Amino acid sequence: MQIKFGTDGWRGVIARDFTFDNLSLVAQATMDYLNRDGSGNKGLVIGYDRRFLSRDFARRVAEVAAGNGIRVRLTDGYAPTPAVSWAVRESGAGAGIMITASHNPPEYNGFKVKEAFGGSARPSTTKVLEEIVAFNMANDRRVVATPFEEALGKGMIEIFDPCEGYFRQIGRYVDLELIARAGIPVVVDPMYGAGSGFLPRLLAGVHEIHNSENPSFGGQPPEPIGEHLAELSALLKGGAYRVGLALDGDADRIGAVDENGDFFSSHCIFTVILRHLIEHKHLRGGVVKTVSTTRMVDLLARKYDLPLFETPIGFKHICELMLTEDILMGGEESGGLGVKGHIPERDGILLGLLLLEAMAVSGKGLRRLLDETMDEIGHFSYRRIDRRIGGDAKEQLIARLKSAPPAEIDGRRVAATNFSDGFKFIFENGDWLLIRPSGTEPVLRLYSEAGTPDQVDRLLRAAEVLAAR
Repeated sequence: MQIKFGTDGWRGVIARDFTFDNLSLVAQATMDYLNRDGSGNKGLVIGYDRRFLSRDFARRVAEVAAGNGIRVRLTDGYAPTPAVSWAVRESGAGAGIMITASHNPPEYNGFKVKEAFGGSARPSTTKVLEEIVAFNMANDRRVVATPFEEALGKGMIEIFDPCEGYFRQIGRYVDLELIARAGIPVVVDPMYGAGSGFLPRLLAGVHEIHNSENPSFGGQPPEPIGEHLAELSALLKGGAYRVGLALDGDADRIGAVDENGDFFSSHCIFTVILRHLIEHKHLRGGVVKTVSTTRMVDLLARKYDLPLFETPIGFKHICELMLTEDILMGGEESGGLGVKGHIPERDGILLGLLLLEAMAVSGKGLRRLLDETMDEIGHFSYRRIDRRIGGDAKEQLIARLKSAPPAEIDGRRVAATNFSDGFKFIFENGDWLLIRPSGTEPVLRLYSEAGTPDQVDRLLRAAEVLAAR
């Protein structure tokens, strides 16, 4: 089979695509790459989430690393991706590997590569990895591995706790004492994922739901979007809590529920935290957003005279800019947000704590903070819907939109287009519609932002009609 890296890593269905044999091929190619560029002698950090067989997959990667002469630091249990990424940077390792499929459905697992700077592998790196995998397969390259217990006994594999250093970093970035004094009633939904137990360890009194080990994730993908957070929303509406935080399967993405029990999307989170960083933490720098992210970020960047960058979807593109530019904050629609002074990486745990810090500083709830900003820059509604689509239908749609993009949608003239990642149609007043095939699933994603929920719904219905032709 052909191994392809998507928006963040290689992912596949367990026992069909993501097998021990295929994983071993990808691991061998990764070790070849690290030894080729000299990073292998700096060691490798390996972590894993709570998905089916993740621990065993991680141990297999460690065996291949040891067989290729690369020393491994393997987490002592499941861990959030940002904790593993921080461990890569803090320890000076050559790279990191995280076994996770992030927010994908339960039947998936994945292989994320973290570079020495502690962020997602750049497109240039994953391209080389794909080429090495293909070359090794074509030339019957043997996978070299040392049995786990043997490698452990020889000191080639070391078991370590990734939380100690990560928690120190969190404590430097966020005022945990201020948040604790504010006494904000908080409930967290880690969605059965690798973030389970972490926020309560950092902040006493935090209540968690869905924190047991459950590789089926309660029967739904561990993605912190509105339709998956009904129980969290009900708890907020019950009045016992003032804010709800949600983490995805490997805790690098964040979602929230506000004081009214309403879903607080990544766009809202981005907006509130960006303003908090500028006004209360007195930080400055550029702002990076992906093509599917809210215009509120554009307007705040203009308000504070900050450089604005737009990238294709995938935090790896944001990461590249964070490495070359002075970036204050970067984020994407899926809940992946990163900030200056940390690692060039998404971190749901840190961003959740920054939301609490913004509430503690202001004494206000999330919705009130957002409403005050919208009163200044304008009010916006946003929605995304996903529709399954077969490979042939997907290719036909892409070809049609490339060759004959519509000049008018829902009776509205298209004023501008952006086809850097999917097909984005922008209208004269700034409203927009994006039609984008997923890079990791057989899914068509439809996004829209407009001034009212009704306008958003009309544009999404028009997109479904376009896609069905």
